Amino acid sequence: MSGEKLEEAVEPLSGEVSATEEEQERETEEYPAPEETPAEAKPRPEQDEGPTEEIDELPALRQELEEQKSKAAEYLDGWQRARAEFANYKKRIEKEQEDMVKFANGAFIARLLPVMDDFERAFQTLPLELMGMTWLEGIALVQRKLQMLLEQEGVTVIETEGQMFDPTLHQAVTHEESEEHEEGQIVGEVQKGYKMGDKILRPSLVRVAKRISDNE
Repeated sequence: MSGEKLEEAVEPLSGEVSATEEEQERETEEYPAPEETPAEAKPRPEQDEGPTEEIDELPALRQELEEQKSKAAEYLDGWQRARAEFANYKKRIEKEQEDMVKFANGAFIARLLPVMDDFERAFQTLPLELMGMTWLEGIALVQRKLQMLLEQEGVTVIETEGQMFDPTLHQAVTHEESEEHEEGQIVGEVQKGYKMGDKILRPSLVRVAKRISDNE
């Protein structure tokens, strides 16, 4: 093949290659390739700093927890003390109110004791011919009702028979020589005494034995 014919055959091929390159350049311009970010330029994930920060905050959290525990224990102790003080205050008030009621009742009952004395003296000196009278039985019924009322209020008679003299319960009217009683023993009762619980409403009036004096 001659040189002229070879050049003619190559020229169309060169034209096709040039057209292909132009199309590739055009596509590259329209759809540019994504730029690669260098490895050292990539940001570090946020979780990388997490464990370090948590470790740094742990001592502070522990200290705060201990402080809160200390405050809670202090508040609990204060609440318990306040509760105990209030309970004691409530008991004291209730006791004072109870004592006031007892004192008021005791003062009123003490005024009824002479009435009981009158009933007893009346029946002790009652003539025998009047025993068995209907109206007398009615008076005795009144006396028993009054006595039951006193017992319901906690009033009891102070024992004297065979007892040793006790200045907190008895009041000595006389001291008498007696061979049948020990010194300081109660010989007889002049007037009954009464108490309500531990409170003495009225001491018993008694006669007390004393030592027999030696006659020279």
